[in-house]
Amino acid sequence: MLLPVLRSDFPQGPFRVLHFWMTDMSAARLREILAHTIGPTPWYWQTFPAITSVARQRFDWSHEGEDGPVGYVVTLGLEQEPGKPRLALNTYCRPFFVAPSYLGIWCPEGRSIRLTCFDPDSLKAFETAEIAGWFKQSSDRIYSHTEPVAEVEVPLDLAPGAHKIEVPPEFATVEELIIPTSYKAMSSDDPAFALFVIYPHAGLVEVLPQKWFTAAQYRVGQQWITRAARDAESHRIIGECFGVGTFLLAEDGCRLERWLQKSGS
Repeated sequence: MLLPVLRSDFPQGPFRVLHFWMTDMSAARLREILAHTIGPTPWYWQTFPAITSVARQRFDWSHEGEDGPVGYVVTLGLEQEPGKPRLALNTYCRPFFVAPSYLGIWCPEGRSIRLTCFDPDSLKAFETAEIAGWFKQSSDRIYSHTEPVAEVEVPLDLAPGAHKIEVPPEFATVEELIIPTSYKAMSSDDPAFALFVIYPHAGLVEVLPQKWFTAAQYRVGQQWITRAARDAESHRIIGECFGVGTFLLAEDGCRLERWLQKSGS
């Protein structure tokens, strides 16, 4: 359900005055932030952090390779139980921390963005053979024997700007998620990608069409925005565009200010 959004609702972002000129905006510092930003499965699985649960169990991520019936699948399992996954992710999934003890996953789901959270200690083990070829026959991107603690879907057809959304209370400790996603363009000059900046704790989402990323300027599909993050010092958004390079956005979060590094340079 979407509700009217007021200027006073917004915790940060478009209505906040940003004084970034005294901040170190060097390309090297911003690229270092991006290097530690989580990206999509399976290509960025090594950016996924290890998890230690409330029961002090350590969970590690594994990439099942690029070939065979479990190709491109990333799994999560106990460190002391290799080969017995408890969660499996198909392409384009990203994990995030949901304090104090949950594991969040966001992924595209049809014409929506799906946010889920799991209790790691409740995840049940299964055999890798169970998921052999399963993702190739299913549109699901998450496989588990355990239901999520909570989940919510955010529609991708939202207009540019801020919108109120209903978010389960389990996500209340998450301040911000910056989600790159394809965006319906009516012409080759319209934005083909957008950043959905979700503030779960405030029940808000801000849609930022990337006005610079159009089919007239880029090879949409071959080139795409893989990950984005907010610089805590300047509050500017930085990101990575596969096949092009890393970039800094203007204050409005929609226009390209400059490239931090071009691919191959």
